Amino acid sequence: MHPKALLDACAELLRLTLTFEHPADAVVSRFFRDHRNLGPRERATLAETTYAVLRQKILFEQLARSGSGPKERRLAILGFYGPRDFLKSALNEQEKAWIDACDSVRPDELLEPQRHNLPQWLAEPLKAQLGAGFWPLAESLQQQAPLDLRVNVLQEKREQVQKELAQAAIKSEATPYSPWGLRVADKPALNKLDAFTRGALEVQDEGSQLLALLLDAKRGEMVVDFCAGAGGKTLAIGATMRNTGRLYAFDVSGHRLDALKPRLARSGLSNVHPAAIAHERDERVKRLAGKIDRVLVDAPCSGLGTLRRNPDLKWRQSPQAVAELTVKQAAILASAARLVKSGGRLVYATCSVLPEENEAIAEAFGAAHPDFAPLAAGELLAQLKVEGAASLCSGGDDGLRYLRLWPHLHQTDGFFAAVWQRK
Repeated sequence: MHPKALLDACAELLRLTLTFEHPADAVVSRFFRDHRNLGPRERATLAETTYAVLRQKILFEQLARSGSGPKERRLAILGFYGPRDFLKSALNEQEKAWIDACDSVRPDELLEPQRHNLPQWLAEPLKAQLGAGFWPLAESLQQQAPLDLRVNVLQEKREQVQKELAQAAIKSEATPYSPWGLRVADKPALNKLDAFTRGALEVQDEGSQLLALLLDAKRGEMVVDFCAGAGGKTLAIGATMRNTGRLYAFDVSGHRLDALKPRLARSGLSNVHPAAIAHERDERVKRLAGKIDRVLVDAPCSGLGTLRRNPDLKWRQSPQAVAELTVKQAAILASAARLVKSGGRLVYATCSVLPEENEAIAEAFGAAHPDFAPLAAGELLAQLKVEGAASLCSGGDDGLRYLRLWPHLHQTDGFFAAVWQRK
């Protein structure tokens, strides 16, 4: 595609995305379906330009004020993914001079919001929570996330799959914490690999893998993944159970569970039972009360721990939306807890970085449910031989109470987990 046409397409995709009426990944996917003539490189340029603007929206909107022409075009120029000389071949002389001036702006010349590129309602609590760690986090959230894969240990060993990827010219390294993970620097076409089609690997962030590990489901147990979604953690849990016992995948969205079916078919698992429920007090849930060995509640949340992958969330979420989510999270956790049998394990998790969705929910649940004894996530992970388990945790007198993962510290998405055992 000619550089000018590609830049115009970037501007059009940004115009559609910046209405924030739909998630950015859905807008990008729809755009690609409507423009099937686009090649892989053109798609990469369009997607990465869009995500660059979403990540640095405050800075780019400030710089765009000094330019001319349609706003979406100016933003597309600022965020353009590709060589500068290729971009400049699509620009007029005035635009070339303007982008050179923008490129020469130094970080120390910017105001704080233009450096962290976060809405103020999110920046302030993160500053209060992290102190000096806020700026490394803010910088990490403006970077692309690596691609993490989970090896299906029911079928393969991690070393074998890593060798197979290398033979396909895909470089990977073992994830530092998850025993199942491989990290890939770029974004290869995995769906064409034999390892993918036969179910030997799945795309899953290392932090998400650690949630499944923390549940520590055993052979022959009765287990529930209460908010299963598309089933990434369900599949990991099923593999740890060695395809024995019974694993229920509950979700209120039948559409999300439909996305689990082809993944389940590839995985080789036969112990997984997906079930759409109407709400957290559904009759299916009531019938299993007090019968389940382990329950994972990966609750609906703001998703603000995934901003490297979903940067539009910081512009689409709001304090009001978070407040509504915390009410839902508390209700779901209380309902899911009824499933757990005496001696059973309950794990509450989110992919949020906000304390009100994490520690506050866990502490309120613990206070209201004295029959659930808290377990130290750090100790559990150490028993599972996770390297540097203590460094993944915070809270409690010894700092091991909760799993607390951060992009700038652990190179995972932001995750939280609390663990209890029913007395």
